[in-house]
Amino acid sequence: MSDAPAYRIDRAAFAADPYPDLAAMRAVAPIAFVPELGATLITRRADIHREEKRIHVFASHQPEGLMTRLMGENLMRKDGEAHLRERRVLFPALSPRTVRDHWLPRFRAAAARLLDDLAPRGSADLARDYAMPLAGAALVAITGLSRMSPETMDRVSQAMIDGCANYAGDPAVEAACHDATAEIDRHIDLMAADAPALSALKVQIDAGLPMDSVRANVKLVISGGQNEPRDAIAGTIAALLMHPDALAAIRAGRADWGHAFDEYARWQAPIGMSPRRVATADTVGGVTFAEGDRVFLMFGSAGRDEAVFERPAAYDILRDTSPAIPFGAGPHFCAGAAAARALIVEVALPMAFARLRGLRLTGPVAWHGWAFRGPLAVPAAWDA
Repeated sequence: MSDAPAYRIDRAAFAADPYPDLAAMRAVAPIAFVPELGATLITRRADIHREEKRIHVFASHQPEGLMTRLMGENLMRKDGEAHLRERRVLFPALSPRTVRDHWLPRFRAAAARLLDDLAPRGSADLARDYAMPLAGAALVAITGLSRMSPETMDRVSQAMIDGCANYAGDPAVEAACHDATAEIDRHIDLMAADAPALSALKVQIDAGLPMDSVRANVKLVISGGQNEPRDAIAGTIAALLMHPDALAAIRAGRADWGHAFDEYARWQAPIGMSPRRVATADTVGGVTFAEGDRVFLMFGSAGRDEAVFERPAAYDILRDTSPAIPFGAGPHFCAGAAAARALIVEVALPMAFARLRGLRLTGPVAWHGWAFRGPLAVPAAWDA
């Protein structure tokens, strides 16, 4: 175990709002051991940005980690050439060019279908009724699991996300995760011989990857490609409705949908942390890490670092968000970032605000989560 000073948290309070505790850690113990999580947290942006790249110390390879045990050893849990090889295999499915030419038309068609159904209704929970099925439809296309519904995609993704954050060892959460991964495997088997062109399933099979790697990587794409875009779509819509000055700046041409999303990802961090395993004993910031220590790089804390951002708790789409690292900053930078950004910035946000005239919130919005974070619901109405 590292010799970092201990910082105690209340699990429920941390899940509801981790930012007060993270601010306290940055101030008094920027590298702190949290007994309730069994991990040492690195909370300052500069430290995270530097140490994420030192994979010989803070390794992504975690043979006994939750993600590996529950989902298989995917490319996110490999380092060096093993990671790069599988990342290159997946690239044709996720490249900016493929996103622009192949996936964007599908994203737009899915959003149009959903908005055709929603517009006459006049009200909905935009997290459940718009963001969730839109992210699911996009991910069904990208993965190649064409027989899976968007609702099933969301369910299995959430179960895996919950499993990967199950540091308390809840057996019911683990069982639900195993059920989800088994269901994904069934869908992979259904589509393996007839996977759509440029899908994540197709490019891996064509490249000759072993099926255990194919399965693990498809699960990775699902775990990273459903919840985070879903939460960012719903959350950014909520943030803009809660901050009419920001929406006015977009409509006046002083900002754009990309600014709204970038600031949201800094402000509420859909991916709040990334786990690492200490591969080689080392000392960082006066803290000595032992081989095998569990470390969490707190991306959500980096986005609220007072040394980098003025008024970090404020949602301000006119600020410079370039120092934020919501997709990571090292060799494990999110492989699906181009797809997620296109779905959110070019499709979900502009199409919703264009079609749902007079869009407004009808109730409070509460966020939840620290490893993965999003709004529980976005109750809204518009002029039908």
